[in-house]
Amino acid sequence: MLKNDGNTVVEEIIASVREFIRDRDWEQFHNLKNLAESICIEAAELLQLFQWTSSEETAKFKTAPDRVARIKEELADVIIYCLSMANATKIDVTRSVMKKLESNKKKYPASQYKGKAPCARGKLT
Repeated sequence: MLKNDGNTVVEEIIASVREFIRDRDWEQFHNLKNLAESICIEAAELLQLFQWTSSEETAKFKTAPDRVARIKEELADVIIYCLSMANATKIDVTRSVMKKLESNKKKYPASQYKGKAPCARGKLT
């Protein structure tokens, strides 16, 4: 059975990425610089899918199966490299994300930012 968000825990995904890398003996190439570069490169490939498109065209991507398939592939590459970096640095992804969300809740209270872009008072970091 193919796993999905409804029947998978984060640790399973992290372990699958770790096993994939280990089976190929790629740990030797996964220094932090290389992983950071790879995250950026894959994110750029995701961004490239939207290059030179209008907001109207981009809105239609969600209903275009070929576009959704490409977005899935590129987003998966970004996530895999992010999880590879988490593995390399022994970062607890869930704890890190939850802590950052708590920080962002304080920085961008819903009472002040509901319906407003974060750039209204600064960038979302």
